[in-house]
Parts: sequence; structure tokens; C-alpha cells
Amino acid sequence: MITRLGNEPCIHENCQLNNVDLGQYTEIGIHNVLENSKLDDFSYTGQFCIVQNAQIGKFVNIAAMVRIGPTDHPMGRPTLHHFTYRRRKYGFAETDDEMFFQWRQEQKVYIGHDTWIGHGAIVMPGVTIGNGAVVGSGAVVTKDVEPYAVVVGVTAKPIKKRFKDDIIEKLETIKWWDWPYEVIKERLNDFCLPINEFIEKYDKAGV
Repeated sequence: MITRLGNEPCIHENCQLNNVDLGQYTEIGIHNVLENSKLDDFSYTGQFCIVQNAQIGKFVNIAAMVRIGPTDHPMGRPTLHHFTYRRRKYGFAETDDEMFFQWRQEQKVYIGHDTWIGHGAIVMPGVTIGNGAVVGSGAVVTKDVEPYAVVVGVTAKPIKKRFKDDIIEKLETIKWWDWPYEVIKERLNDFCLPINEFIEKYDKAGV
């Protein structure tokens, strides 16, 4: 049975969402955990993903078992253990270390529009992934990724760009991901054109 998406997000079973903003036509796969994050219109996650402290653009494709924004332990303290900031859990104090949790939340991940994050990839806190980029399966991304770059490996390194620089520049200008729903629907077949024909048709054409 095909899930028909619409204005309301589709959230599958056994998900935990805390302080999450979901756009239209979004879909959250089974057994996901999302916290302090936003998924913009048409973006989706596969099964068993964990997303924390992330701003995710439109039309983002997140495969199964992806980890975005894994939170850090305090490596400069005498101990890595979380009893120093989850103090209430162990009866050490009546309050937790809220400044540490605030610092964690500020280490945002930014993922651009029309990106593809492959199965089992990890995107570390503070990383920005540009529009149209591809992160290979199992990659560990520790540094920013340029628009339309393809990165793979541990740690992730660029192996190529999807298109030539002039094409990338024009795609960034066209910003088709900002087109209204009805415009995308009307131009649907054009998204199957060779990239040069798409660029030629819509470069400086406007919506």
C-alpha cells in the first residue's frame, strides 16, 4: 500500500519526537528519534534514524540508520561519563548541567536542499552540507560539504561533483526547490530531462 503524503506530516510507528518542526509532505520512518530539529517540505527519513539539533532543508533524502548530530561527551573534563551533566539521574544534585545541554543544542547541523544522505552515514555536530550534495553510505562527515559534492569514507572526503561548476551555479540560482507545489507538478516531466536541457529551459526563467 502506497502512503499518500499531504500537508500533514506522515510519522510511522515507534517514533520519538521532541521539539521538532515538520514541513508539508514530510515522512518519518519507523523507529526514528528526532530532537530539536526541523525537516522542511518534502524531506523524509528512512528507518531507525536519529536526528538531533539539525536544520534540514527541502527535498532531503535520508536513508535508513542515519545518525545526524550525535551529541558529544565533555572531553575536557576529568571524566567522559554523563554523571557530570545528568546529575539528577544519579542523585548527585537537584539540577542538571543545563549550560552543557545548551552548548550541545547550539552545535547545529545544517543540511541543504535536495541532498541525499546514504545508509548508515553519520553527520557530526556543527557540519553544513550544501544543496544537492551526496553523502555515501557509511560515511562519517566531520567537515562541511560543498554544494553538489559527493563525499564518501571515514572520514568523509569529496570524490567528485555531480555537475560542472557553471551548472551548479545555475541550479543554485534557479532554486527549483522553492517552486510552489502546483508549479512542480506542472513541470514534473522536466525533472527527467538531461541536466543541460533543464538548465537551458529554466535559467533566468523565474517561477
